[in-house]
Amino acid sequence: MRRPNNRRKFVKREETAKHKINEKIFARQIRLIREGAEPIVMATPDALKQAEEAGLDLVEISPKADPPVCKILDYRKFLYNQKKKEKEMKAKQSKVVLKEIRFGPNTDDHDFNFKLVHARKFLEEGNKVKAYVFFRGRTIVFKDRGEILLLRLATELEDVGLIEQMPKLEGKRMIMMINPKKK
Repeated sequence: MRRPNNRRKFVKREETAKHKINEKIFARQIRLIREGAEPIVMATPDALKQAEEAGLDLVEISPKADPPVCKILDYRKFLYNQKKKEKEMKAKQSKVVLKEIRFGPNTDDHDFNFKLVHARKFLEEGNKVKAYVFFRGRTIVFKDRGEILLLRLATELEDVGLIEQMPKLEGKRMIMMINPKKK
């Protein structure tokens, strides 16, 4: 009886490069961009020779141009800098979170003030607030109370938020959106 082979086989995955480098550039002619000099059109083998002499890589930057645009640089360093830039851009993006606050048409003052404090905190943190009044059963006849409640909330939050959408009835909900004010 033969034992199964429990050893894992590690398969080297070929790096899926975003750019063609060195011998993988098949164009006959390329436009070579150099620092501090005008771009020149030259044969690919000549550019490869220049890159090899400098101890760097020939990297195709813009393959769709005619002829393709290439640059002589250290490819690993180039990829590192690109990843670094992408990470910085991602960090700078603001992630908008939507917070919901639910009211009933007969919400009392204490409950209203409690939810007002939460809405204020959400807006100060830079989150959007979706305030809505949910009408159950026959409470739909109190549409005006729901609208008054949402407008009161908007006036209380004027210093920290701007109304994106005025109160609007959608089915059994009256919805209002409030955006945080820019600092």
